[in-house]
Amino acid sequence: MALRSLSVWTLGVEMTARASFIKAVMLILVLVLSNSSGWAQKKGSSLKNVELCNGSDRVSPEARIDGCTAFIDAGEGAVNGFVVAYNNRGNAYSAKADYERAIKDFVEATRLDPNYAKAFNNLGVAYLRTGARDLAIGAFDEALKLNPNYGAAFANRAAAHLQGNAYDRAARDYDEAIRLDPKLEVVRSGRCWTRAVLGALQAALEDCDIALRSGANNAATYDSRALINLKMGQFSAAMDDYNSALRFAPKLASALYGRGIAKFKLGDTDGGRSDISAARKIDAGIDQAFDRYGVPVKGLVNRDGTVLQVLTSP
Repeated sequence: MALRSLSVWTLGVEMTARASFIKAVMLILVLVLSNSSGWAQKKGSSLKNVELCNGSDRVSPEARIDGCTAFIDAGEGAVNGFVVAYNNRGNAYSAKADYERAIKDFVEATRLDPNYAKAFNNLGVAYLRTGARDLAIGAFDEALKLNPNYGAAFANRAAAHLQGNAYDRAARDYDEAIRLDPKLEVVRSGRCWTRAVLGALQAALEDCDIALRSGANNAATYDSRALINLKMGQFSAAMDDYNSALRFAPKLASALYGRGIAKFKLGDTDGGRSDISAARKIDAGIDQAFDRYGVPVKGLVNRDGTVLQVLTSP
């Protein structure tokens, strides 16, 4: 039985303004199937271990880990079989948020096969999930050096650039990811946010609408579209989108803060004060973040709770 390699990728991440909230809301596992001649035909328990290590969404991470570990410990098979086993076990550890063990397995996979782009991509994802952004970018760079047409790796590197507020670089990588794989509609949520921050509002709106039509109904996508509407001066539409975002993530600081601005612009001073105060308690840097997003706000709500005028510059 041949091993199936599980490749992991994630969407864009915007950590600073959203506290610890992940921009894409969910981290998506994508199955990329590839045959490996390193797996010999086995019977009985050995065959079962191969099946478990191959895994799928229907197999628990613990079962995949056990199957891969048993295969590795048996020490039978060719090198490329162990490469994929380490990669798959790394994915299973990632699914359990055990990134330390995942990183060790991905590193071992890349040591055994320095040309295995999927393992470098997955290593980058694990690094990114631990906040090691520079290491993540290095791993994605290596994956793309090995496979320049690796759309998921471009999307992941965009996420890393987004985490570092390098919006121009993130936008270029999102462009390339979508060019290589136009079916990656969910990546458009990340590009929507990036374009919204950069001020390409109409293009950003198109990306968010495509993402929502494709089923990406999550806090991040609604939050992104709300920012677009806010910068366009469409305050009622921004309110609707912020409300949708907060239904998914009630403590999303950027949505609370943005909704507060929209409420002020619509004349709801008390509601605006309440939302912005709540956002500041969640994320002390939210004022500076919105300035970075191109929505500078002066005199909105002072730290002592007094309310002044709202001055926004879309």
